[in-house]
Amino acid sequence: MNIDWAALGQVFGVSLVATVGLVGVFTLGIVAGSPRTAGSAPSPLARTGAYVCYALCVAAVAYGIYLIAA
Repeated sequence: MNIDWAALGQVFGVSLVATVGLVGVFTLGIVAGSPRTAGSAPSPLARTGAYVCYALCVAAVAYGIYLIAA
């Protein structure tokens, strides 16, 4: 049995970067969509930014499912 350690390291690195990036974008969406003070709503620009972050996360997950299923 031969293991291609370089390929395994590349897969690990790409997976790590993609996971950290996706979690970071989702966290940014949560922060952008949360109110700054109690009882207030986020600004329309912040809410739009949060929706864009969530859309990026959904697109990344959908693309991953597409790659697995294809």
